[in-house]
Amino acid sequence: MREGGTVAALVLGAGRGERLGHALPKAFVPLAGQALLARSVRALADSGAFDVIQPVVATRDLDHWAKLGLEGIAGLRPPVPGGAERQDSMRAGLAALPADVAFVAVHDAARCLVSGEDLRAVVGAARASGAALLGERCRDTLKRVVDGRVVETPPRDEMWAAQTPQVVRRDWLEDAMAQAFQAGRLGTDDAQLVEWAGYPVEMVEARAPNPKITRPEDLRTAEALLVSEGRYA
Repeated sequence: MREGGTVAALVLGAGRGERLGHALPKAFVPLAGQALLARSVRALADSGAFDVIQPVVATRDLDHWAKLGLEGIAGLRPPVPGGAERQDSMRAGLAALPADVAFVAVHDAARCLVSGEDLRAVVGAARASGAALLGERCRDTLKRVVDGRVVETPPRDEMWAAQTPQVVRRDWLEDAMAQAFQAGRLGTDDAQLVEWAGYPVEMVEARAPNPKITRPEDLRTAEALLVSEGRYA
């Protein structure tokens, strides 16, 4: 067992990704010849930060998974079926993890360019504080808008854009999810559930680009980034 407890990564890839406008489910859309999910799994494995990698995909997409050619990757487990909501997929992934897992990193398959340095940094921060996520400082002034009218301008130097992975002590995450279920709350990201439950969450600034592939133009931007970094393969 790794000192400080075993670390597992849940890779969420059960969504359809309609905004991407592709015939394939988003996790299986190719980026420079490799599916987004395959790139994410390899990035996690290559970082050396994780003992277990647990993919979560839709049942309808298991045939797509079988074609990715990821056999032999250390720590990679067979996929488990996801659910209709993000929290359903997280619940399924958590239930499949070995009992000795102490920390869980939840990662979007669509953030497949995350760097090994940033992965190791956020895991280290979570080990020290209990929960941490990658993020990026907001460059723009943000406005909170209700019914088309600006109601607040938060201080820009306090605003961050959340990324994944978001790494949490397993017992904290399970408690946070149980509280959210009882209250009927759905979070837009995993750290939000942990915050609701009253646990502290540390922000770790991403040092390398970690974009989320959501729209067709995001694929083109990601391809350009791979070319610029000499990783177009």
